[in-house]
Order: sequence, then C-alpha cells, then structure tokens
Amino acid sequence: MRTPMPSGRGVMVVTGASRGIGAAVARLAARHGYAVVVNYSVDAAGAASVVQEIQHDGGTAVPVQADVSDPAAVRSLFDAASGLGPLAAVVNNAGITGNRIGSLVDMTAENVRRVMDVNISGTIFVCQEAVRQLSALSDGPGGSIINISSTATKAGSPGTWAHYAASKGAVDVLTVGLASEVAGQGIRVNAVAPGSTNTGLHAAAGMPDRVERLNSTIPMGRGAEPEEVAAAVLWLVSGEADYITGAVLPVSGGR
Repeated sequence: MRTPMPSGRGVMVVTGASRGIGAAVARLAARHGYAVVVNYSVDAAGAASVVQEIQHDGGTAVPVQADVSDPAAVRSLFDAASGLGPLAAVVNNAGITGNRIGSLVDMTAENVRRVMDVNISGTIFVCQEAVRQLSALSDGPGGSIINISSTATKAGSPGTWAHYAASKGAVDVLTVGLASEVAGQGIRVNAVAPGSTNTGLHAAAGMPDRVERLNSTIPMGRGAEPEEVAAAVLWLVSGEADYITGAVLPVSGGR
C-alpha cells in the first residue's frame, strides 16, 4: 500500500463512509483532489474496499474506525486526519435508522436512544471538533461542514422511521444555528437532504424494495443514486458555493 501523501485541496473527513452515500462522497472527494479520511464504526471491510478503490485510482485515503457518538473517538478520528495534512472539509454522514421499520409506539427505548446518540449527538460532537480545527479564532484555515439530513423531515416518516425523521429535523436546526455561529470564523455549514436513495439502508431494515415502491410518489419517477447526492455535497464545499451557509439542499427528485 502506498504511503498517503498530503492532497492539494487538503483533507476531507467523511463519517460513515464505508458504504452508500458516505462511500460515494469519499470517492468523489478523492477525484476532486482531497485526501479522504474514510470513517466507519463497524464495517471495516467496507471501509477498506472504499480506500483501496480510491488508492487504485491514484487518490489518497485512509480508513479510521470511530463511533461518532463517543466524543473521545471523535477526537481520535480528527487526530488521525491531521496526519494527512490540513483539514479542509467535514461531511457528517454517519447516521442510522435502527434497522427496524414500524410505528413509533413500537420502537424500543434502546433503538430510539441509539438513533439519537448517533444522528444527533454524533453530529454535534463531529461539528464541535471540526470547528475547533477549522476556526480562524484558533488560527485554523477555515473550511466547510456538510451535515447529511433527509427529506424525511418533511412528512415525518409515519409508520416507518418517525424517530429517525425527528433526529434529522434536529440536524437541520443544528445546521442553521451553527452556520450563524461560525460564519465569522471562516467556516460554512450546510446540509444536504437526500430523498429516497438507492442504498443498502432499506434492505438492512427489511424492505429491499422500498425505494422502488416510492417511485410513484417522486415527480422525477425514481430514487436518487448515491453519486448524485455526493455531487451536491462536493458542490457545496466548492468555491462555487462560497456565499452559501445555513442552507439545507434537498436532493429528492422534487418530492
């Protein structure tokens, strides 16, 4: 394996990057010239596969295990990232549904707490560490934070993942509040809200055909591909979006 070398665009940390949207963001970021930290919690094989693909294409990437709901693990994640070069962007993609579909009243306390720990607390902990490293107040280089939300916040995902939708609503509010808080520190904070997307999330919850079943409710008639969501993320961290902060950008085919 090649020794990772610093990238001209700096380092991008992508949480939950072993599969799905996170993996697509990591691959596209590498093609855009970022050195990528491919974070994962349990799927070491998936993260290694993403890293190998990036390296095979001439990019720089390393896998780093960390549970984002643990502040100490988040600090270790960013310590590992510092070995690649200056931090430039952070993509808060790690999120779970609890791998169960059903009404809110049937969700176990353990399921609800774990979803909130990862989706809300984890996003906050990663944002905190990102700001510490990027802020001009601490002589940081400035940069961009992207939180991955969901258009589930619009309808609330009744009968499936109402608790998940609630957690993503919190992510939207956090995005707006933090964006205002750090705008004068050289940091832009935005969110991307995917709609129904072709990832393994639905199969893991026992409904592998869920995206296809929702196609008739989407004006464009299909679910998103992870690469389409990744393109929105990379646009928001680019110089073309320099005057955008506090935005929640839907990538949903009009739904």
